[in-house]
Amino acid sequence: MAWTITKMSGHLGATLTGEALKGANAAALDAVRDALFAYGVVVLPGQFLAPEDHIRLAQHFGPIDVNRFFTPVEGHPQIAEVRTRPEQSKVIGGTWHTDHSYDAAPAMCSILSARSLPPVGGDTHFASMTAAYHALSEGMQQMLCGVQAEHSDGSFAGSETLGLTMAKDKARFKAPVVHPVIIRHPVTGAPCVYVNGDFTTRFDGWTVAESAPMLAYLYRFVTQPIFTTRIRWDTGMVAIWDNRLVQHYATADYAGHARLMHRITVQGQPLEAYRTAAHPPR
Repeated sequence: MAWTITKMSGHLGATLTGEALKGANAAALDAVRDALFAYGVVVLPGQFLAPEDHIRLAQHFGPIDVNRFFTPVEGHPQIAEVRTRPEQSKVIGGTWHTDHSYDAAPAMCSILSARSLPPVGGDTHFASMTAAYHALSEGMQQMLCGVQAEHSDGSFAGSETLGLTMAKDKARFKAPVVHPVIIRHPVTGAPCVYVNGDFTTRFDGWTVAESAPMLAYLYRFVTQPIFTTRIRWDTGMVAIWDNRLVQHYATADYAGHARLMHRITVQGQPLEAYRTAAHPPR
């Protein structure tokens, strides 16, 4: 059998059905990776991955990047536990962001497996950073191609109330890093906007106050509904997204109910490796 691929929206997202990730051969996993690069995020219903299967899948994409703030799954430190308690009104990832942009070599992709879900709600939204780039004016594209931005993990401070108990450890926080604002995808060459509301703090060489109006404009622009799609989760579903191609946020609309997801992130390259040397094509 081969994967059946169904697009989710005009700019990004695809659902893959017809095969099982558990025990899949290299060719089948390569096809998943190709779809990921083509669509930014792929959804695979009904997979019900055991932790060992989840790890094997991630290792096909590259080295696992263990998050330093999330509680690991017992017996499987490579897997982060993304847990929401019934009393929480806010959730981890409840604003637009891209995973691990605060690292010198940010996460290439993230693989989320739905373990236990609320009866309704908890959708995850995604926005295409390539579609957003192409919608910018040529003058804005040219300006942003010459700019870098600072990313910091400082937004995790105090987030132990959301279940990130390791955020109490100040040694886990690192110095800010600087990434290009516009990058090219290293495989497809697609230009992408690389700033986000959680972790981007300022433009390099600019003050925070000087940066704030332009960053606020970019955050609103790149997350317009036209650039987005959403996942409505089912137990056992797996979603994989490319952190260079998309941003995402988790909807906090299920207060009073618990939710448990398992997440693995796969390490990428330093973004300097795919800086735009010249103005990308429209």
